[in-house]
Amino acid sequence: MSERKKDVRLIVNADDYGYFRSVSQGILDAAQYGAVNATGIMATGQCLDEMLPLLALDSRIDAGVHLNLTYGEPVTAAMSRALAPWGRCFPDKYKMALAILLGKVPLDIIEQELSAQVERCLQGGVALQFLNSHEHIHMLPAIYKMTLSLARQFNIPFVRHTQADWTGIPGVGAMARNMIIQVLGSMNSRTEGPSRVSCIGVGCSGRLDLDYLRKLFAGLQPGNVYELMCHPGHFNPAEIDDMDLIDYHAWDDEYVLLTGNGLRELCGEYGIRLIRYRELFDT
Repeated sequence: MSERKKDVRLIVNADDYGYFRSVSQGILDAAQYGAVNATGIMATGQCLDEMLPLLALDSRIDAGVHLNLTYGEPVTAAMSRALAPWGRCFPDKYKMALAILLGKVPLDIIEQELSAQVERCLQGGVALQFLNSHEHIHMLPAIYKMTLSLARQFNIPFVRHTQADWTGIPGVGAMARNMIIQVLGSMNSRTEGPSRVSCIGVGCSGRLDLDYLRKLFAGLQPGNVYELMCHPGHFNPAEIDDMDLIDYHAWDDEYVLLTGNGLRELCGEYGIRLIRYRELFDT
């Protein structure tokens, strides 16, 4: 094994491109500094038609689809009809997960919706390297199998494999989320499909800070590839007024963290090499 393959390899992947104009622009701006090198496209985003061409022209960033079943309006008419009990909008992640498990939202309609989201991104002229999902809804076993199938269908080489993160001392909500993710991750690990990249950063999702990253990086194993889930952006109160989103995200703080010297110094300290998904084909 070459010395470079013994490094910890890290992909810094910003979620939610197309979510909001200000968030999307922040992701593009962060890529100028070379730290953020991938982003997941939310195909249901209201500003997607405006922001997708900018991403297609940016060769610094690997693009994927941030599959969405838990926020806003769907792409397909069939899903819109299925969501009539919730005002034709996606319910929150807990209600949607329960609806899927109880069969209230049929799997064939979910597959049509997710396929349409992938196709919408492809029609925007971006090359897709990975699939993941908003609020990790694809980790539900039935949706996970579907996601792997979509990856094969559209020749998308990588799928996010979210794993529990016990770094630090999480709150009650984070502990419950970790336990659920740990169980789902174990169930999904037996499912064969396209390459899976371990996702880290869940323990401080939406509010990454340097102390957390230091603890997280200290536990990474040489020779492995990881994906750091992050949420940088520019907060614009004229555009974003959902208090739940505002309470969860610290877009500007993550932008400063990822574009400053702290991240690069930590990477140097722990022997971490920043890469893109496309570079994995050569390793």
